[in-house]
Amino acid sequence: MAKPKSGAKKATPAPKKEDSAARLELLKSASKRVAKVATKVAKAVKDVKDKVTKSAKTKAPAKASPDKAVEKSVDKPAKGASEKAPAKAKTAATAKGAPAKSAPEAPAKAKGATSKGGKAAAAPQPPPQERPRPRATKLPPVGEPLTKRETEQLLTAGEGRGVMGEGSLKGRLVVSDGMPHLVVVGRDKRELTFLLQGPDQEVLPAYVEHKVSVSGLIRKLTNYGGTVDVRKYSAKKNEAEVPVATPVETEAKLRYLSPGEVSMVTSAGMGSGIKGFASLRGNLEMTGEDFVLVLSNGGTRQQVSFLLEGKNAKGMRRHVGQLLVVTGVVEKASGWGGKVIVENFEPRPAEARVSREDMEIVHVEGEVPTSVDVKLNHGLTVRLQEQPGYTWAIEPTLAKRVGLREARYEPGSDETPATREFFFTPRNPGVSEVEFFLAKALTPGVVERSFKINVTVKP
Repeated sequence: MAKPKSGAKKATPAPKKEDSAARLELLKSASKRVAKVATKVAKAVKDVKDKVTKSAKTKAPAKASPDKAVEKSVDKPAKGASEKAPAKAKTAATAKGAPAKSAPEAPAKAKGATSKGGKAAAAPQPPPQERPRPRATKLPPVGEPLTKRETEQLLTAGEGRGVMGEGSLKGRLVVSDGMPHLVVVGRDKRELTFLLQGPDQEVLPAYVEHKVSVSGLIRKLTNYGGTVDVRKYSAKKNEAEVPVATPVETEAKLRYLSPGEVSMVTSAGMGSGIKGFASLRGNLEMTGEDFVLVLSNGGTRQQVSFLLEGKNAKGMRRHVGQLLVVTGVVEKASGWGGKVIVENFEPRPAEARVSREDMEIVHVEGEVPTSVDVKLNHGLTVRLQEQPGYTWAIEPTLAKRVGLREARYEPGSDETPATREFFFTPRNPGVSEVEFFLAKALTPGVVERSFKINVTVKP
């Protein structure tokens, strides 16, 4: 690599005197600009102070925020002026004096302004005016009508967010935050709230607490409400609530019993609790001074009988022991009977009795435990004295085995008591023990006493 010649000329730097002169000129111009800015700021602070004093005199509310802004703006140029001038040149000392003096005055003036502004702020201020809220004045174009499924989602709390379409809603109008809202009772009796929008938004608050029906574009924005762009609406005033009188307990209307219910009434162990109007057929008997109608299983412990009551039951004494058809209100209290309020009754011809001709009949009188011999297909009679409130009966299974044909009630006279005669025609040879029970009327399960007769059936 070639070395430079020793005799070559070197580049000489510019003289330092010219650079220093240029720098001094630059500093002078900068200090002049800073001084001008500081003068303007001081003048602005003075103007603000004058305005604040005037407003305080007129008791007008003064704001401290402009003063603070001015104070900040004053501090910055003052700092800039104090930092730039000593750093660049000492010759700017004269220029520095003006902003340095004005800078301390500015904060002092600003502090005075803020203190006066604070006193002015303590004065009572008028309430701020509410800005008018934006209201929807235009209706959107007509959309698709809501489907049945969408309507169900719309009226279900907790579902259907985002459903939108044309439809109608009914509910109670309330005003919340100056806006009309429609409170709708949903499918599960939970309330949904919809904001009503449209040109009629300013008119609707007049119908507060009315029943309002609206139709338009419905949007469900949340799971519990949304908005309605109202196209049509109708309002109806709520009627005053009439105090509901406590319902008076009335008896259920009587009805005619069906044939099936009548058969249950006449059957043992069935139909307890049935009540209605019906006609019953049975044999009329007496227990003490009360009339009893025996419907089925007479003379056994499954006998179904009804106590006859009412004014029309008084003329039945001459029909005791006969077959009657009684019409009235039937109430079956248990599986073995109840009571009948008699409306009317009709006697019917007696049923054909079993012929006793050409029969050898063995007769037993009274409650005497004994043993008897009876021929096959012949007769056995047992006569027992009735007691008021009770009736004689035997077991139903035994009645079939021994061949019970009749358990006829025979009314007594003034001198003789009423009796009951059991008539048997045994059809199976062998020895049987027949037990007679004195059971309570209408409750054959309750037994007062009993006795037994040994029956030997001979071929």
